[in-house]
Amino acid sequence: MDETRSMVRFLGSAGGQLAARLDSPPGKPAAYALFAHCFTCSKDTLAASRVSAALTARGIAVLRFDFTGLGGSEGDFANTNFSSNVADLVAAAAWLREQHEAPKLLIGHSLGGAAVLAAAASIPESKAVVTIGAPFEPGHVKQLLATALPGIESAGEAEVELAGRRFKIRKQFLDDIGSRSNRDAIGNLRKALLIFHSARDTTVSIDNAAQIFMAAKHPKSFISLDDADHLLTRKEDSEYVAAVLSAWASRYIDAPAMEARPVVAGEAGIVTVKGVRGSKFAQEIDVGKHRLSADEPLNAGGTDTGPSPYDLLLAGLGACTSMTIRMYADLKQIPLENVTVRLKHDKVHAQDCAECETQEGKIDRIDREIELAGRLDEAQRAKLLEIANKCPVHRTLHSEIWIPTRLA
Repeated sequence: MDETRSMVRFLGSAGGQLAARLDSPPGKPAAYALFAHCFTCSKDTLAASRVSAALTARGIAVLRFDFTGLGGSEGDFANTNFSSNVADLVAAAAWLREQHEAPKLLIGHSLGGAAVLAAAASIPESKAVVTIGAPFEPGHVKQLLATALPGIESAGEAEVELAGRRFKIRKQFLDDIGSRSNRDAIGNLRKALLIFHSARDTTVSIDNAAQIFMAAKHPKSFISLDDADHLLTRKEDSEYVAAVLSAWASRYIDAPAMEARPVVAGEAGIVTVKGVRGSKFAQEIDVGKHRLSADEPLNAGGTDTGPSPYDLLLAGLGACTSMTIRMYADLKQIPLENVTVRLKHDKVHAQDCAECETQEGKIDRIDREIELAGRLDEAQRAKLLEIANKCPVHRTLHSEIWIPTRLA
């Protein structure tokens, strides 16, 4: 499902404009989520952008923003602290509440995870909280500033290098994180909690995840990220987080669009197609437990969130062709390794088709190219090509079809 991205701005806790990005699915979102990035990061980190994109593909709109003094947001980072980050999160939720809908899902990465835990109580509409590689206490950040701590304590401020960039850290920042504890906030969360953490996280040890889990009350869940790094730089790690996150969240945030609509019991083989609310052509397709999408391309007035109806027709013919060839080859012990089918649909003049009965107007033409891999002789290749025309979908397209239609 293709997403739409809107650059927005809203007032942060310090009075400056905060730069944000709202990633939205076509039509009405199933829910809104608020994403808080890691310490000294931005809304455009790999983790933030990939998790947001994957959630948007699952029908959840995501607002991610730069904390005061970072990325495209106004303000002086040196004057910020953990408390101001929490206040920025509350301001972001207020903007969503006024402009769209309050966030039901709060997601925080690293120190952003600690921030959403602290802010959750001030966002009453939120139903679920997710942390990714988060520290148990905000004071954990001091470990990243270890070499600069003496200078900050003596001079009141110092420049530190983090992730290749230099930032000014003032003593008030250390005082603030030293005075903040998340233990009570976690214990009194009263929201569903999901904790993601990697056992190999060298920035925030997995002990922090254990502390968060022990301090929280049910419902709570923990998911190991195996060998993922702290910043989720591998695409498959961030996509895994998003896939698990959206499936887990659907249980708590009352988002019907995220839930599979089951086929009527006892009616196997039923395909259900339903238009996406707010979209001209986009469709949701349920085939048993499987979910597909359909749409029209942009040049046809659609939003290109899925294949077109004719694309799906070609896909069905191609899949059936490949399956039929494979089944025959296995039955006859033909050394076929793989089958690739390429198809194209077009409208052509009937008079150009010497084999067609119709000779006036236009007819549908489907070009089908079959690639056979394996040590096959010419006789075997010819036979498999012949078998392709015997696939059930091919026969259906060539036979008389009756489609009785009624109102539900």
